Amino acid sequence: MALGNKKLGQVAVVVRDMDAALDRYSRLLGVERPDVIVTQPGDEVNMSAYGGPSNARAKLAFFDLGGVQLELIEPMGGESTWQKVLDEKGEGLHHIAFWQEDYAATTEALGDAGFSEVQRGDMGEGQYGYFLGEDGVMVEILQAKR
Repeated sequence: MALGNKKLGQVAVVVRDMDAALDRYSRLLGVERPDVIVTQPGDEVNMSAYGGPSNARAKLAFFDLGGVQLELIEPMGGESTWQKVLDEKGEGLHHIAFWQEDYAATTEALGDAGFSEVQRGDMGEGQYGYFLGEDGVMVEILQAKR
């Protein structure tokens, strides 16, 4: 099974300062600043990072770009891919995301393609997972309902 979804859902950028990034991208895109969401603590959403539990949090903001979202992520502490990417690479691309209906099958397909799960958590009725490829590209799988 491949991803089976040729439509990209999201491109995410990790940032050091959400307010500055919102100003920068709002000017660039010519749109209003979106609301900022603060994630629940990781232990409240069954979050894991790099094989162990994580209590990380982040600030998130989403620009709707006509079918694809631009997501901004500012880590707020705790072990996470968000913080690791920011620490190791600085501000920039974090992941590309695809919506999927069968999380388990998609996880298996990603493993077969050389991707390993590096972070996951619940989000409302759904769940997300980040998978790191051998080429260093991170793919997020989003599932609306577990």
